Amino acid sequence: MYWSKALKITAITDKFTRARFFKLRGAIKVVIDHDVPEDLRMLDKFWKVRPFLDRILRGCLSLNRPDCASIDEQMIPFTGACPCRQYLPMKPNPVGIKNFVCATADGIVLDFELYQGTGSLIEKVEEPEGLSLGSLVIERLCQTLHRGTKVYCDRFFTTIKGAQRMMEKELYMTGTIMKNRLAEAKHKLPSDKAMKNAGRGTSSEVSAEDGKLCLVKWYDNKPVLLMSVVHGTQPEDTCQRWDKKVKQYVTVSRPSIVREYNIKMGGVDLMDRMISYYRMSTRTKKWTMRMVMHFTDLALANSWLLYRKDHAICAGPKTRPIQFLQFRMEVAKILLDQHHGADADLSTQSEEEEDSNQGVKRHVTELPHVSVRRRANAHLPEMIGLKNAMRCRQLGCTGRTRVRCMTCKVFLCLQTERNCYSAFHT
Repeated sequence: MYWSKALKITAITDKFTRARFFKLRGAIKVVIDHDVPEDLRMLDKFWKVRPFLDRILRGCLSLNRPDCASIDEQMIPFTGACPCRQYLPMKPNPVGIKNFVCATADGIVLDFELYQGTGSLIEKVEEPEGLSLGSLVIERLCQTLHRGTKVYCDRFFTTIKGAQRMMEKELYMTGTIMKNRLAEAKHKLPSDKAMKNAGRGTSSEVSAEDGKLCLVKWYDNKPVLLMSVVHGTQPEDTCQRWDKKVKQYVTVSRPSIVREYNIKMGGVDLMDRMISYYRMSTRTKKWTMRMVMHFTDLALANSWLLYRKDHAICAGPKTRPIQFLQFRMEVAKILLDQHHGADADLSTQSEEEEDSNQGVKRHVTELPHVSVRRRANAHLPEMIGLKNAMRCRQLGCTGRTRVRCMTCKVFLCLQTERNCYSAFHT
């Protein structure tokens, strides 16, 4: 549709043809297959895209480590044949490739690990004996966090043994936990029926003998079990919850552990939502293309969240940051500007005709992005045989010239006393 007459997108069609686009997309390779040894292929199921994933991962690992982080699973939607496909019925895209993600409360991804089976995680964790899959994921993703970080996760990852191991590394876990992982501790808490009779907002707390681990049961619509090393029931506050019987919001007491969990846990879900807004949803049967598109989306969403965070600090509250869609369009525009082979050229004849028609408003060439302007090896001047010289596009210059940059397509002064051509490109 980009190349159709009715919906033509000139920013794309002027750069390459439709046939060239599909030919390039069908020929994309991250690695040369013959260069990858057989033993590496056996160890890594995603070896075909590993260099690309490593580059994205290096960008995530270069970010500053926060005081709080959340760990959750993410699905890369794909229904075709791939090395390791999973099914998660609770996710919006239940079929695809499972990816474990560590993110901040703002949704910024700090680390990730593609699931290839328990064996690959065991090789990356020290002393993995007796650890469940969830605990192995926690151990792996917490390797890049500094000491003193508070880690939040859901019941798939939370175990008592895992929390104790994290405490030894000065990492403090908080999360919901399954009833069958509590052993004898669940008998010390009131029953579901007793808490239901007591009403919504009822909570109970049990601590370990050494006082380092706390277990809280809170009754809302259903009982919720949470375990933490740093939070308990106090200080309690209130929250607004929907009541189906009276069909309105009611005030319910809420323990401190529930409040902190709700605030800090949604980082990975926020990233999933950002990706879903403008996902690269081009149909493909190749799992490698789906992986490249997904992690490109992840990098774009991560970049925009970082930009918005920096904008709030540097620009102040009066100026608004650009929207995510506009941010993606700016990135696409810069990438298209890197390509010089098929740049649309304004012919000398058309410029002379515009110059001769004094009554018609002259076409003004848009200034290229700064990333294009400052590539020193990509700009050459050319003399244009115009009847009337064009105004120089350098800021602050009022002179006229017939010298034009072959890449930027803008006129600039190139004289002994006034070298706007050099100033524009540096």
